[in-house]
Amino acid sequence: MKYHQINSGLFVKNREKFTAQMKPKSVAVFNSNDIYPVSADSTLPFAQHRDIFYLSGVDQEESILLLFPDAPYEHLKEILFLRETNEHIAIWEGEKLTKERAFQVSGIKTVFWLQDFDKTLKEIMMYAEVMYINTNEHYRSAVETETREDRFIKKWKAQYPAHTVAKSNPILQRIRSIKETEEIDLIQQACNITEKGFRRLLSFVKPNVMEYEVEAELIHEFVRNRSKGFAYTPIIASGNNANVLHYIENNQQCKAGDLLLLDVAAEYANYSSDLTRTIPVSGSYSERQKAVYNAVLRVKNEATKILTPGTLWKQYHVEVGKIMTSELLGLGLIDKADVQNENPDWPAYKKYFMHGTSHHMGLDTHDYGLLHEPMEANMVFTVEPGIYIPAEGFGIRIEDDVVIQKSGEPFNLMRNIPIEADEIESLMNA
Repeated sequence: MKYHQINSGLFVKNREKFTAQMKPKSVAVFNSNDIYPVSADSTLPFAQHRDIFYLSGVDQEESILLLFPDAPYEHLKEILFLRETNEHIAIWEGEKLTKERAFQVSGIKTVFWLQDFDKTLKEIMMYAEVMYINTNEHYRSAVETETREDRFIKKWKAQYPAHTVAKSNPILQRIRSIKETEEIDLIQQACNITEKGFRRLLSFVKPNVMEYEVEAELIHEFVRNRSKGFAYTPIIASGNNANVLHYIENNQQCKAGDLLLLDVAAEYANYSSDLTRTIPVSGSYSERQKAVYNAVLRVKNEATKILTPGTLWKQYHVEVGKIMTSELLGLGLIDKADVQNENPDWPAYKKYFMHGTSHHMGLDTHDYGLLHEPMEANMVFTVEPGIYIPAEGFGIRIEDDVVIQKSGEPFNLMRNIPIEADEIESLMNA
């Protein structure tokens, strides 16, 4: 791994939070992700399932975590199962976790090789009454591929049909959404790497540069600072490309006078950051571009203030809509008649700002969190309003990542990344 080792105490705390909410005499199992094939012998780079990483720190394929807090024997309360390593594997694939190293990473004392999993599970199921299966219930999930977890769940339920089935995901949605101090530090590190990449761009972007060249500058800066790369597929959208919300081709030329929307951010130790800035390709905003930019920035600043404990996500977006409506009126993009005659299900402001303002962020860019429950301290949210004007050839989005505090305004993890239009212009023309 490129990142520095994380103290195993974080994963011990995470397991304690999870097991505290398990039913009596219950067992939970979490699987690593597969390595996904491309074609021939090609594969995609391995990316660990965030749940097993959150609970163990294990960042390796073919790994299983088993939790059984009511086990009659201490060595069965929490177990890691790993692919057995040897000298041949070390030569061809690189170092894999030994049992000793797995304990250092996870804080789990009982580590078995994978070939012992079935017989160990059989013994444990004799003592257990409830089995926690780990299904993906994220509100934005749309998965067609059968995962390693999916295959295991089918096999597990078929082998032990008399056991009661419970779900791990509701527990994880709650505990993963509230970050430990160590997690906030890791997200801050991802934000710091993102800052370095963004500052690098301010002296690089100029008329006629290609969007993919901008992408190359970012990946260079991210990797040299211990990141695996982008936390999500980067959006580098010049001119009217910015009005395609998930534009990812990044293959057009940045032209003089255009704006360049950059929705780009680094990961660090599997934790995400999520940044958007919109900069002038020629180094200066036009009067109209700056007016729209400052309107978006005002919406972002006001929306941030609303992210406080007790706030409901749905109502929050209603309030942000009111702020955006005021700004669009000021810009002349809508008028009072548009507002008076608007469809409540699709308010007038949605013509120019059609997406949500905030989402949970953490191990996943769109992280776990139960959106129908009130916000709490130490949740991390993005704040990302935008105004998109195809008729004028540009779109502007601005985004920061913030931590909700017990009282007062959220703490901005991207506070050091240039955001004011004048500062961006000054840095681009230095």
